[in-house]
Amino acid sequence: MSDGTRTRTSADAATTPDVRAALGDDARRQSMRKVIVAAGVGHFVEWFDFGLYGTLATVISLYFFKQGDPQVALLSAFAVFGAGFVMRPLGGLFWGSLGDRVGRKTTLATVILITSGATAVMGILPTYQSVGLLAPILLVVVRLVQGFAAGGEGAGATTLLAEFAPSNRRGFVTSFIDVFGFAAFIVGGGLVFLFTAIAGDGALESWGWRVLFLIALPLGLVGLYLRSKLEDTPEFRALKAKGELAKNPLRRSLRTGWKALLFCVGFVVLKAVGHWILQTFMPSYLQADLGYSPLVSYGVVVIGFIVIAALVPFFGLLSDKIGRKPVMLAGCGGFLVLTYPTLMLMDAGNFWAAAGAMVLLGLFMAAFDGAVSAAMAELFPTAIRYGSMGIAYNVSVALFGGITPYFATWLITATGNTFAPAFYVMAAAAITGVTVLRARETNKATLAS
Repeated sequence: MSDGTRTRTSADAATTPDVRAALGDDARRQSMRKVIVAAGVGHFVEWFDFGLYGTLATVISLYFFKQGDPQVALLSAFAVFGAGFVMRPLGGLFWGSLGDRVGRKTTLATVILITSGATAVMGILPTYQSVGLLAPILLVVVRLVQGFAAGGEGAGATTLLAEFAPSNRRGFVTSFIDVFGFAAFIVGGGLVFLFTAIAGDGALESWGWRVLFLIALPLGLVGLYLRSKLEDTPEFRALKAKGELAKNPLRRSLRTGWKALLFCVGFVVLKAVGHWILQTFMPSYLQADLGYSPLVSYGVVVIGFIVIAALVPFFGLLSDKIGRKPVMLAGCGGFLVLTYPTLMLMDAGNFWAAAGAMVLLGLFMAAFDGAVSAAMAELFPTAIRYGSMGIAYNVSVALFGGITPYFATWLITATGNTFAPAFYVMAAAAITGVTVLRARETNKATLAS
């Protein structure tokens, strides 16, 4: 349903796209920037946690598990990382349904508070050396809580941006979700890099890792403040004013939107695997399997993340102009054809070769990420958008993304082939590529109510 045919209240009039246009370009840009920052800061906190955990996986394996075989301890750290993903579908179901019934703003404000709190708790947990088996148990509990809260973040933030964005810039605006996500990895990885460069590996391993996790709490409080100052989206408020909110969004999603749910799951396969290969597995891979020093590994990863964060909006804008499908397929094709050669290039033992390989993989990820957020949001009507995306996104992430660091590490151990993780990435690219080919083009669609 277009904006011109909606029933509007006086409150709606302040934020609907056509009224914002009448206020002038400067006012519209300022309003959109506030929405982007408010949506993005929560995503930043979520990925700051994941980024730190992946970057510090070797340190976590030292403190929370019995020491013996370092590879077994690292596998245990990645297994706990994956445990949090078990809760994500439940979180997506709970928070998504809540967001479709009570609003995007309130739900997202609650989510960021829980997410940041759980991340900060990581910084005060006791270690295996002090409390024995209780340490990994507490670590699992914290990851489960964090995973439950994170289940409502990505879908909710994407929904918020999609429903505020001008229809001809939806790809560009929603792409900032991934800009903030990779920025969090840049900051997290950059902090580890700087801390290691200034204080040394010993300080990071003894107490520095705790400080880095504690940073999440003030970040979350800033995000909570920004989100509490937002109004809900024009799309949601217009639906609420007409009394057309879904009483049971989940039932409606399963009854009327099951095909769209399957497409969304397929879209997210590559997004999940690609993100966790680059963001969580890669730092330990460069050190444990390719023999790079921690300092060089952190530097390579941060360079790759900077390139991705810079290019994602470009590909989002490109998807607004030429379509979501061509841009997403370009990312799929790049991963399918070049992942294995790229990992071989990383093994050259040279910093610039490794950085160049990381940048190449980042280019494919940026292309896919630039278009996929808008493509997912455009699959569903407003009444069930948050919940439907929450379910589909988190089911796919739990099935394919959460196991990625563990499975990639296991593949190397089981096959003896350092480049074996490439086959997992290539399989994910093939699954998503077929899904994209079968999907309809949505970049010109009006968000349905």
